[in-house]
Amino acid sequence: MKELMLVANVAIVFGVVYKLFELFVRRKERMMFIEKMGDKLTPEIWKEGMSYPPCGFSFSALRWGCLALGLGFGLLMGYSIVYLTDPEALGYRVSETVSIIYGASVLIGGGVGLIVSYVIEICQRNKKN
Repeated sequence: MKELMLVANVAIVFGVVYKLFELFVRRKERMMFIEKMGDKLTPEIWKEGMSYPPCGFSFSALRWGCLALGLGFGLLMGYSIVYLTDPEALGYRVSETVSIIYGASVLIGGGVGLIVSYVIEICQRNKKN
């Protein structure tokens, strides 16, 4: 448990330092952008509204949803395999067998979820074009 706390503390400190640097860098970028656009920004632009170029549609929610669904399916599949096969009756070491079954099931489920997400993305992009 102490090793886990050490890793967590290092990750927290690294994350805070990274976000601080990112905050200052983005501030400088914004200031440079304002200076560059200073002459071009007129009240007429604000009356008509700023137009932004269309950005690509992001499928990140679909990816995370399919990954979570696949992991849940993998856990359920692993539990059913362990429950139905009863590894103790087979004479194996139960902890090793159960951990292998759960690990493999979760990885298979996550992989299937990401593949389903990829197929859905390809179908949506082909439908647009």
